[in-house]
Amino acid sequence: MFKVVLVAGVAASVALAWSESKVEHRLTNAAETFEEIMRVPDRAIPESLLDKEECVIIVPGMIKAALGVGGEYGRGFASCRTGAGAWGPPVALRLAGGSFGMQLGAQATDVVMLVMNKRGLERLLTDKFTIGVDAAAAAGPVGRTAAAETDALMNAEILSWSRSRGVFAGVSLNGTVVQVDQTTNEHLYGKPVSSRDILQGTLPAPGSARVLTQGLEKYAPTARHPRGSAASRVPPGR
Repeated sequence: MFKVVLVAGVAASVALAWSESKVEHRLTNAAETFEEIMRVPDRAIPESLLDKEECVIIVPGMIKAALGVGGEYGRGFASCRTGAGAWGPPVALRLAGGSFGMQLGAQATDVVMLVMNKRGLERLLTDKFTIGVDAAAAAGPVGRTAAAETDALMNAEILSWSRSRGVFAGVSLNGTVVQVDQTTNEHLYGKPVSSRDILQGTLPAPGSARVLTQGLEKYAPTARHPRGSAASRVPPGR
């Protein structure tokens, strides 16, 4: 009996360590994806938008596959500004969507989204929302100094980009479902947590999250962002 309990305990420990390793790998992958995109000035996200956004969502390697009926799926993280404009701890997310038509093939696509205002932030605080249905979205402009003052961009709650086969461009993600990844968040924070708990700053950021928040700070530094972002005024849970 003791041996059975011991083996079960060892197996559980190994499974937990493996899960934590996977989460850390995804955090590193998200940070590297953002770094690679922003290293190309003439094809990067405009600084004027990075200075205004409330949150960034990064989904590296989102899979699009099709065999008559298409679909897409990815896992990534969102980080939002705190009251001082600094980057807060990440929330794990799942993205899923679908499309229909004669399609064949599969590809991996990196996705980056900026949540531009408090309305978009409120959507992110829910367990699940659909881009283009629950949150107004638009394809983001490309280029470090690209104009970003059109009506569509100014009214959008979320701006989105994708990178596939080295090509980085604004993309419409209408119909994509964004859902909190509770399992990953539990591994990351060591207990069941809500996205609201994380964004309210009631939880300390795990050490493994620094690779992502430091990467965001490099290209969207606190010094360039107005103090008192919407993320610091997250309404308490009901």
